Amino acid sequence: MEYRNAICYSGYREGQNPREGIYPTYQEIKEDLLILSHNWSALRLYDCGTHARLVLDVIRDEGLDFKVMLGADVAAEMNNPNCPWGAQFSEETLEKNRQHNKEEIDRLIELANAYPEVVGYVSVGNEASVEWTDHLISVEKLVEHVQKVKNSISQPVTFCENYVPWTYKLDALVEVIDFISLHTYPVWEYKTIDDALEYTKQNYYAVADRYPNKPVVITEAGWATASNGRGIEAWNASEELQAAYYDQLLQWTRDEKILTFVFEAFDEPWKGDNHPEEPEKHWGLFKVDRTPKLVMQSLYG
Repeated sequence: MEYRNAICYSGYREGQNPREGIYPTYQEIKEDLLILSHNWSALRLYDCGTHARLVLDVIRDEGLDFKVMLGADVAAEMNNPNCPWGAQFSEETLEKNRQHNKEEIDRLIELANAYPEVVGYVSVGNEASVEWTDHLISVEKLVEHVQKVKNSISQPVTFCENYVPWTYKLDALVEVIDFISLHTYPVWEYKTIDDALEYTKQNYYAVADRYPNKPVVITEAGWATASNGRGIEAWNASEELQAAYYDQLLQWTRDEKILTFVFEAFDEPWKGDNHPEEPEKHWGLFKVDRTPKLVMQSLYG
């Protein structure tokens, strides 16, 4: 895989929310991408809806130098009793989800073919096989999605997942994808900054060593800058720790030429619950008002 500076991008600002159909405008996305273009040349997107189409339009129409990893936003096709926040659905809901997923995969194919110069790779889903997910899909169905997409587009195809499932349950999927995409979050697993990079390396090589003939990239790695204690201790989330982790992470991945999408560009206030310190809201390298955090001053300039 070609090495680039890569970042996950979702452009929702204060008051915007994909669940409510309130999206950033063309102009707002253009503003974001001009900010990001100073340091990154690859973006990861998570769905094939209104937001993604606008991002692809901006990149194409403004002549920006980004390669996009386009993702499918897939919903649960199975109940999952292991999901801590609940993933029990009626059969009617699951059937609607299966239809949604079919349509989303069709949109993925459509956009990859419509923007061949911009879309560099595609993913058929995100964290849909890990034991705690609220949108569980069988490995067999993921394989089916991959095969359908590969038969329809020219770009490489992957699936983005927490590092753990790659180590024991996704062999059949690995056979059909072009490269493996894993997520690693030491801070979610109660690691301190002293242990963080070593833990990230362990996560990565647990997968890379298992599949020596398949390229492995990192599609999410990051550090929250605030927490109310939900899943991350408040003392273990700060701009200083984020900057320290990225410093270590980027030195390693650049040295090893591991394509790594850092998570994420901008804080997203629509995520999680209503608590202002909910950690899901605070992974950006920029605040929601687009001012840079400490990591930008120390690492990227």
